[in-house]
Amino acid sequence: MYGFSATMTAKPGLGDQLVDLLLTGLDEGSPAASEHCVVYLVSRSATDSDVVHVIEGWTSEEDHHRQFTGEAAQAIVARIGDLLAKESDYSDLVPVRGKATF
Repeated sequence: MYGFSATMTAKPGLGDQLVDLLLTGLDEGSPAASEHCVVYLVSRSATDSDVVHVIEGWTSEEDHHRQFTGEAAQAIVARIGDLLAKESDYSDLVPVRGKATF
């Protein structure tokens, strides 16, 4: 298993656009729609609507990297930069156990 968390700070007032863009990662043909993605959670800060958190879990680091070399993922990544106020913070994770129900 492989995972990571990212904290992204959108330019003032662009938090909604950042969330909308990140959620396109769930669309058919996008990375999070892959059977190799077991967790894709987009959240917002409770105190700052321009701060967005993403948690991803994958069957392996290789599967994650393979999905992110695809056209759909690269299109999302290319658009994210224009929305950010600063560099994102990333942390690698090794998923152990959990639950996600929506």
